[in-house]
Amino acid sequence: MSGEYQKTYEASINNPDKFWDEAASQIQWFKPYDSVLDDSSKPFYKWFTGGKMNTCYNALDYHVENGRADQTALIYDSPVTGTQKKYTYAELRDNVALFAGALKNNGVTKGDTVIIYMPMIPEAAIAMLACARLGAVHSVVFGGFASNELAIRIDDAKPKLMISASCGIEGKKVIEYKPLLDRAFNIATHKPEKIIIFQREQATATLNEGRDLDWNDAVNNAQPSECVHVDATDPLYILYTSGTTGMPKGVVRDNGGHAVALKWSMQYIYGVNPGDVFWAASDVGWVVGHSYIVYAPLLHGCTTILFEGKPVGTPDPGVFWRIISEHNVKVLFTAPTAFRAIKKEDPSGEYLKKYNIENFKYLFLAGERLDPDTYHWASDLLKVPVIDHWWQTETGWPVAANCMGIEPLPIKAGSPTKPVPGYNVEIIDPDGNVLPNGNEGIVVIKLPLPPGTLPTLWKNDERYKESYLDMYDGYYFTGDGGFYDEDGYLYIMGRIDDVINVAGHRLSTGSMEEVISQHPDVAECAVIGAADDFKGQMPVGFVVLKQGSTKEASEIENELIGMVRDSIGAVASFKKALIVKRLPKTRSGKILRGTMRDIADKKDYRVPSTIDDPSILNEIEQALDTSGG
Repeated sequence: MSGEYQKTYEASINNPDKFWDEAASQIQWFKPYDSVLDDSSKPFYKWFTGGKMNTCYNALDYHVENGRADQTALIYDSPVTGTQKKYTYAELRDNVALFAGALKNNGVTKGDTVIIYMPMIPEAAIAMLACARLGAVHSVVFGGFASNELAIRIDDAKPKLMISASCGIEGKKVIEYKPLLDRAFNIATHKPEKIIIFQREQATATLNEGRDLDWNDAVNNAQPSECVHVDATDPLYILYTSGTTGMPKGVVRDNGGHAVALKWSMQYIYGVNPGDVFWAASDVGWVVGHSYIVYAPLLHGCTTILFEGKPVGTPDPGVFWRIISEHNVKVLFTAPTAFRAIKKEDPSGEYLKKYNIENFKYLFLAGERLDPDTYHWASDLLKVPVIDHWWQTETGWPVAANCMGIEPLPIKAGSPTKPVPGYNVEIIDPDGNVLPNGNEGIVVIKLPLPPGTLPTLWKNDERYKESYLDMYDGYYFTGDGGFYDEDGYLYIMGRIDDVINVAGHRLSTGSMEEVISQHPDVAECAVIGAADDFKGQMPVGFVVLKQGSTKEASEIENELIGMVRDSIGAVASFKKALIVKRLPKTRSGKILRGTMRDIADKKDYRVPSTIDDPSILNEIEQALDTSGG
C-alpha cells in the first residue's frame, strides 16, 4: 500500500477548505464562490456560498462546448420493450433545452417545484435535467407509487407542475400511471396547475382538458431555453425518504456542493475517467438514480446507462452480462439484492459464459448490507474487485468505500472498507463517548458533513435537527450500528433498531444473517427480533433457498440453528428458521424488516407504499402461523 488513501483522507479532514476548493476547480462557475465552507449558522453549514453555477450546464453544455458533443452521453436499454436508444451529449443537451423551454412556456421559473412521476425512460432524465437548467427544484417520485403517498408529497412539495408518463412496465405487467396520478391529484389539497404526460406505446392516457398536456405537443410549441444562473446553495432537488412518524422527510440537495462532490466521486471512488461507460442499475426514483444514473456520470463526461428491466426475468439472469458486454461497461453499481436474485436463478453462473466482459473492471454494491457469501460468489464468478460501499439517501454519495481512484486497499468481506475523504466517521456509545476499535456502537459522522450531503429537510429545519443532529452534539446520527476493526476497517451491522435484546443480551441480527447466508442452500435471508414474554425478544430467521435445493426444510432449519449456535453462541437463542419463497422488499431492494417484525408481534401494520409485492406479506404471516409464532 502506498499510503495515498491515508494522505488524502487526512487532508480532507484536517483542511477541508483547501481540499474542497481544489475539487471545486473541476466545476464551471459563472461567478466564483466567496467561501468554501460557511459555518456562520451552525449546525446549518453551507458550501461554496456566493458562487453561481448551473448543474445542467456542467452536465451537458460544458461537454458539448469542449469536445464531447458527439460522444454518447446516455444509452437507454429496455429489455421489457425490446428497445434501445442512444443520445450523444449534443442530442441530450438539445432535448433537455427544448423541454426546459416547454416547462418555461407553462410557467415554471427558478425556485418553482416540479414533481416527476416517471418510469425508467430517457424522458425521466430529460425532465430532471430540464428542471436543473431552469433552476427549478425537481422531486422525483418512483413511478407507480401509491396515490395516497404521492398526494402527501404533492402537499409537501407544492409543485407548480407535474410530469408523468402514461405507464410503466414491471416485468411483463403494464402499470397505468394516469389513474394513480388522477387519484393523487384529487386527494391532495395542493393542486398543480399543469400535468405533462409522455404517451408510451404500451398504454394511452386520457388527458384532462385544460390541465393535462401531451409531452410532444408541449415540446413542439417550445423554444430551447438557456441555463439559468443559480446560487451554489440553491436547492437542486427534493427526494422523499421514509420518516419514523409515517410522514416522509424531504431531503434537500443543493446545486454547488452536489456537483463538486459527485464529480469528485466518479474519479476517486469509482475509478472511472471521462469517456468511460458507467452503469448504475437502479431507478431514478431512488438516490442512486439521481446521483449515479443522471448527475455524476454526466458531470464527469462519462456515458451512462438507463436500464428498464430486472436482473432476472427480463428475459433471464444473463441480462446484466449482456449489457456489460454490449455497451462496454467499465463499472457497474447495483444493490446486493440484484446479485442475490441472479445467484438464486443461476448459482453456477452459466449465463455469464455466453458473454465477453473482458473490459469490465469493478462491481460496486450498496443499498443494504453485502453478506460475505454474496461477495464471494460475485468475486469468484466475475474475477474483478467486488466493492461494498455504504451511504444513505441523506448523504447523496458514499460515506465509506474502497476508493479505486485513490488507492485500492485489500478487501475484507463484510466491510465497506474505510471512510471516504470528507467524512469523519466515529463509533460512539449511547452516552456519546468515542469507542476504541473493536467495540460495536453507534455510527455517527462528525460535523460539518462534506459537500453534496443534505443541508436540511425541505422547509423543515427543526425536523432536520430533531432527526439527525440533536441526539449527539456535533454529530450527524446515521441510525446505523457498527465498529472499526484493528486495521481501521469500518463494519456496518445494520440499523440500530435491528439490534435485539435477548434476555438482556444485545445482539445484532446482521451478525446472525451473516452466518445463515453462508449455508450452501441459502440464497438470501433476514433475521428479525420477535417479541417474547420470557426473554423480551427472540430471533426469527426467514430464508429463501437457491434454485435446485433438494434438502428437507426441517434439515436445513436444524443446520442453520446449529450454525448460529456455533458462531454466536447459545446466548443468541436462535431456534426458528422459516423457509419462504420470497422476502418482502421495497422496489429498491431493501428488505422490510420493520413490517416483518410487526407481523411477528401480531401488531397492526400498514402495507408500505414502497413494497414490491404486497402478497408476500401474506406468505410471511402464514409461515409464522404454521410455525406457531
